[in-house]
Amino acid sequence: MRRAVLLGLAIAAALSAQTTVKVRVGAQTLTLPLERYVAAVLAGEAGAFRSEQALRAMAVAARTYAVRLRGRHAAEGYDFCSTTHCQHVEPRAITSRLEEAAAATVGEMLWYEGKPAFTCYTRDCGGRTEDGAAVWNLAAPYLKSHEDPYCAAAKWRWEANPRQIVEALRRSQLRAPDTVERVEVVARTASGRAQTLALQGPGESIRVSAGALRFALGRAFGWNTVQSERYEIHWPVFEGTGSGHGVGLCQRGAEQMGAAGRGYREILAFYFPGTALGITGGGLTWQRLGGERVTLFTTEPQLDGPVLALAERELRAAADRLRVEAPTGVEIRLYPDLDTFRNVTAEPGWVAARTDGRRVHLQPAAVLRSHGALESTVRHEMLHVVVESQAAAGVPVWFREGLVEYLAGGGKHASGAVSEQTDREMRQRGSPAEARRAYEQAADRVAGLVARYGEAVVVGWVRTGLPAEVKGK
Repeated sequence: MRRAVLLGLAIAAALSAQTTVKVRVGAQTLTLPLERYVAAVLAGEAGAFRSEQALRAMAVAARTYAVRLRGRHAAEGYDFCSTTHCQHVEPRAITSRLEEAAAATVGEMLWYEGKPAFTCYTRDCGGRTEDGAAVWNLAAPYLKSHEDPYCAAAKWRWEANPRQIVEALRRSQLRAPDTVERVEVVARTASGRAQTLALQGPGESIRVSAGALRFALGRAFGWNTVQSERYEIHWPVFEGTGSGHGVGLCQRGAEQMGAAGRGYREILAFYFPGTALGITGGGLTWQRLGGERVTLFTTEPQLDGPVLALAERELRAAADRLRVEAPTGVEIRLYPDLDTFRNVTAEPGWVAARTDGRRVHLQPAAVLRSHGALESTVRHEMLHVVVESQAAAGVPVWFREGLVEYLAGGGKHASGAVSEQTDREMRQRGSPAEARRAYEQAADRVAGLVARYGEAVVVGWVRTGLPAEVKGK
């Protein structure tokens, strides 16, 4: 279970906006935490997936896409639209299964030359992926066309109505003969997809891109007409395979790879060869600094060594305060930058640290020092480690959080009441003000209990559970 300590509200205001995505859904602009956005994309783009591994691969692709292209609609006041122009999202269709797929890959992205890759995807590549340069003029090595033996290409057939084609093209501001007598493919991409078409009419021939034709027909008659550019024309019949542009991850193929026992890492490596999967551009090269009871993992051991000594001191002090033996096997991950911390933990920027059992995730030491929060943050998290190592089953969140806050110096008012709402406000990540208020309320409640029963008795409840007279209040 997560335990987080909050930075001050002034810092929160500056940092929280960096961890969210603004998406236009209908007439509303929603502000979603990045991982919530990823789950919403899974609901919109991959909700019918059966393979858990394919779903995880899609989560990584959706997350990387969002980080790389954030601000695509900045001129309109949001980051992304909710259609397939960006990524189709269905926030109301998020399920626990989709949340778990996002959580299982939290922070992971695909990188190329130190930057997030362009992780596009397509419904069905038709047995061969398309080259990124053919669709977006993006000559990325990881988007080169290649055969896809996992995609059992579905065939489709559509019979054109010449007059409707002319009307659809003109509604999309494209030129066309008054009467289309024949359509021919005059140029194909390296993958064999139609690239340029010639519309033959009485005494004239007008060229149009195959992509422009598909989108014009799709907008006019639905996307089950010409489903991809991978086709042959036997006028007026189009016969082809695949669905969509064909670039990047093929969803049909990914599903089959997952069904065949391939993991999400293998799926991503197949569709985006040459990219690196990790939480930073080159992955993190952790250096291990070992102490008596604490192990510190850092990317800058020469700078971060003092944090290990600080953690050892605060761990012993926390154990003494709770009158227990200091736990061993405590691990601290000290991240090199805020983006990495947020991507790995899915916490907003106003959360300084997170503790899961005996593993502590810390924002960069330099950031915490700059706000005068390094020592207090480490103290807070070591208290959490000790409390959680002793906590009996069923000890409520408000009590554990409130006790840590009190022992760290909070809870001065020795009053206040708590409720299930308090627990919910501590868990939510949308409002730093609500979270801080909930933490303070819990600390005040613990301070009141200490004033009445004494600190030794209240601390003892961590191991024994709260007495009925306290639970009922």
